[in-house]
Amino acid sequence: MERGLATRRETTAAAVTPGAVRRKKRRSPGEIRERLIDAAREEFKRCGFVGATTAAIARNADVTEAQLFRCFESKAALFREAVFERLNQHFSEFNARYPTDVSSRANVRDRERRYITELQQFLDEHSKLLLSLVAAQSFTSGSLQGVGEIESLRHYFERGAATMSGRIGEDPPLDPKLLVRVSFAAVLGCVIFKDWIFPAGLASDDDINAAVIDFVIDGISINSDPGTKEPVRRSGKGRAT
Repeated sequence: MERGLATRRETTAAAVTPGAVRRKKRRSPGEIRERLIDAAREEFKRCGFVGATTAAIARNADVTEAQLFRCFESKAALFREAVFERLNQHFSEFNARYPTDVSSRANVRDRERRYITELQQFLDEHSKLLLSLVAAQSFTSGSLQGVGEIESLRHYFERGAATMSGRIGEDPPLDPKLLVRVSFAAVLGCVIFKDWIFPAGLASDDDINAAVIDFVIDGISINSDPGTKEPVRRSGKGRAT
């Protein structure tokens, strides 16, 4: 009898030892955020903005909806970060692969061309998500109102402006903070609205992409190669004329 009780006690003790009971590892806020972004990206690809739910995203990320809303104030905010967080990552990876070399204008121009080419590819790969965001923001009432600036995109622009400022020095004709946004807008618009802007038969995709690259680089060169251009005069608050 005592032997049987001892055996049961040993079995029970073994069942409750720390090694036998596995608790969920407590995740950091950063890890939770990354899991949510990854899950959201897949859910939005499958269901679009309207069809995706925060419950499904939280479930696929293995977190609670409460944790989701502690990280993101709305589904719209999460949608935006799901796209543009990856853009930030791409910027870091590009800078690691192609360090800035200002030893010659040719090197700078080649780097700019490489980056804009990769940016076109990135935006093209995410064009359906971007169009879905535009459509949702235009036609969905309430849920997309007042979200404000996209955090990851703001960081992206700040880093781009800092890179440009480091190359061109002080007091450029155009503010790099404005120039990086205008350049991005030109590429973004030509990618997601390509079918609207460039009718069939006008030019090949390669020719269109090359034209966009040349346009953006020549716009950027107003700050980096003033010796080849007419003097830039300013009017108002530092605006070039």
